[in-house]
Amino acid sequence: GWNTIEVDGHDHDQIDAAIAAARESDRPTFISCKTIIGFGAPNKQGSEATHGAPLGDEEIAAAREKLGWPHAPFEVPEEVLNTWRAYGARGREAREAWEARLAASPKKDDFLRDLSGKAVPAALEALADFRRKLAGEKPKLATRKASQNTLEVLASAQPNLVGGSADLTHSNLTIVKGMKSIAPGDFSGSYIHYGVREFGMGAAMNGIALHGGFMNYGGTFLIFSDYMRGAIRLAALQELPVTYVFTHDSIGLGEDGPTHQPVETIPSLRAMPNLNVFRPADAMETAEAWECAVKSEKTPSALCLSRQGLPALRGDAGENRTAKGAYVLRETDGKRDVTILATGSEVSLALEAADKLAEKGVSAAVVSMPCWELFEAQDDAYKASVLGDAPRVAVEAAMEMGWRKWIGENGRFIGMNSFGASAPAGQLYEMFGITADAVAKAAEELVAAS
Repeated sequence: GWNTIEVDGHDHDQIDAAIAAARESDRPTFISCKTIIGFGAPNKQGSEATHGAPLGDEEIAAAREKLGWPHAPFEVPEEVLNTWRAYGARGREAREAWEARLAASPKKDDFLRDLSGKAVPAALEALADFRRKLAGEKPKLATRKASQNTLEVLASAQPNLVGGSADLTHSNLTIVKGMKSIAPGDFSGSYIHYGVREFGMGAAMNGIALHGGFMNYGGTFLIFSDYMRGAIRLAALQELPVTYVFTHDSIGLGEDGPTHQPVETIPSLRAMPNLNVFRPADAMETAEAWECAVKSEKTPSALCLSRQGLPALRGDAGENRTAKGAYVLRETDGKRDVTILATGSEVSLALEAADKLAEKGVSAAVVSMPCWELFEAQDDAYKASVLGDAPRVAVEAAMEMGWRKWIGENGRFIGMNSFGASAPAGQLYEMFGITADAVAKAAEELVAAS
């Protein structure tokens, strides 16, 4: 268990002694510092009056007298200044000696790359080879399984890869052959069983990234990303390139029902600055999303992955098309009558709708949009070439929030407008009207009105 120490949080000698005791303990230590709000303000300490409002000149003067602080405002006493400077300089010689050794080392560049957590060239080559393999095999896979297959390739070539899951390893499929679990007394492994601690996992991932030297990822169900949102936000704010493996990404997860179906979660993640949210449509896009994630230097990545199997949609592997955020998966032979935009499991549904429209003489282009944020970063000419000027329909098994930016005020959206339900995935898509027929009908109505 824990080694718990309770101290007076206003007594620096007690705090110093507690830290010294913690260093001697063979258990993790929790130091509880008992403090009083507004300590030292004789008339207001212990009161909410010290929080959120200035103390006022009289109370400040009284606090200075009580605490025995005669110095002028913003004056730093010489003794304090000299102490801080001494502590600041104590590691200078050792640091300068280390920097000199590093500068002289033939492995300097490799060391700095590993310290940054960047992908090694061998890992990028292995991922490129894997994408070529996928192009030939075209496997039908749940994107969570496609992610695991990609991780296996990555782990074989990236020696500093560290992964984990919040008690959902065998659902998230975040562990691969050759990975050894980290355990008490044995830290030689590369996989962390975080337990049901999503926020703790997210915070630990941030700490690993801030320390440097590792490329790290962690997994949970997409719906449970809400529990770790504060940690995700801090990763985005601190520009930490961690990777989140969020599986069971829609009503397609089926019988677990509305408590587990993240109808509003993807839109809410997209609202966060400096977070790349990927929702790949097949195994190829999943591998491409992982490649984007491991190349990222200042932006965390959230991979939103399906529980259900999805058909392979691509047979090309030259360019990482996901890196542009969106692309035309199927173009029309001539002028577009309508453009269908989709993500993840609904991309194959969009292709089916396009086939139905073609039978009626309506030319529909299909655009896959695996990452809005990367698409937004492209130049206007590319975005215009993808979106086109025809009416647009979007389909995604989530709430509509944000889609108007891409489909316009007159566009149509096929998706969720309520919580889900407990039933097999196919029945749920029918129940909520997320079908190829519904997409085709919306497209026909737009074309007729244009």
